[in-house]
Amino acid sequence: MDTDARAAKIAVIIPTYAPDERFRELLKRLYAQSLPPERIFVVNTDPDRFRDELVERWDRVSVFHIAKEEFDHAATRNMAARMVRAEILVFMTQDAVPADRHLLENLQTGFEAACAEGKEAAVVYARQLPRKEAAEAERYGRRFSYPPKSLTKTIDDLERLGIMTYTCSDVCAAYRRSLFMALGGFEEPAVFNEDMVFAAKAVKAGYAIRYEASARVIHSHSLTPMQQFRRNYALGMSQAQHPEVFEAVPSEGSGLRLVKGTLVHLVRKKKIHEIPAFITGAAFRYAGYKLGKNYEKLPDRIRIKAGKKKNVKSEVDHGRRSGS
Repeated sequence: MDTDARAAKIAVIIPTYAPDERFRELLKRLYAQSLPPERIFVVNTDPDRFRDELVERWDRVSVFHIAKEEFDHAATRNMAARMVRAEILVFMTQDAVPADRHLLENLQTGFEAACAEGKEAAVVYARQLPRKEAAEAERYGRRFSYPPKSLTKTIDDLERLGIMTYTCSDVCAAYRRSLFMALGGFEEPAVFNEDMVFAAKAVKAGYAIRYEASARVIHSHSLTPMQQFRRNYALGMSQAQHPEVFEAVPSEGSGLRLVKGTLVHLVRKKKIHEIPAFITGAAFRYAGYKLGKNYEKLPDRIRIKAGKKKNVKSEVDHGRRSGS
């Protein structure tokens, strides 16, 4: 293991599971950045499903393998953060690729923009653009959650923005390492949502969360109804495990606005044929979310089947291999 990243200004940390050609494209675009990373640190789950040829040409890539049972959304990322010494840590997922050469430069600029507003940002997260093959409903969802205008959020915005104050995504997000460590990193363990829980902790500690729309990655989902169910089960479960964050600012209102807005958008775009699949997906998402919120009340057999780690990991974070 090569962890000589002490001189690095930016380190990109990427958890992987059975990475494919999209991961190769991610590395290629990271190397082409106007502000390239001095270290790309890959934490791979299950070495038997990792192809060494994906990284062998890249001299700044370090790969660290862990077993399936060791993976945790928070603990795995915390471990990687401790193993590098970069000033800025950029967490990404294997299925997101930079939209242009300025992703890392613009993430860094996000910290400066927040400072210019008199606020110190703990996190700067990127805008997510849909893939060219994404359905119209997914395109609307990306724009709803990741609009074209940047925003700096603090605790003063909580009454106005509600749960959106804590919105943050480790699909692509930059953290100042010193502050990340000072705040204790991600809360462990975590089946999902480690980024929002950290964002809430940072906001309550007096720091800002910066959404930097000029920092763009291409990333969108194409999930089956059951994948959507499991993803939202993990989301609901994570919220139930952190009532100090989510009880005062429930997320149902935001979800309902997204559903209503998507339906109106599909009608306006004359994509009515997408409505049945969207409604089905929305129903599965809501069912998964409500079960996850009440997971402690479920029988053990059902709870384990719905939310056991290997299902959550493969369906939620790493297993987006079907165009999602």
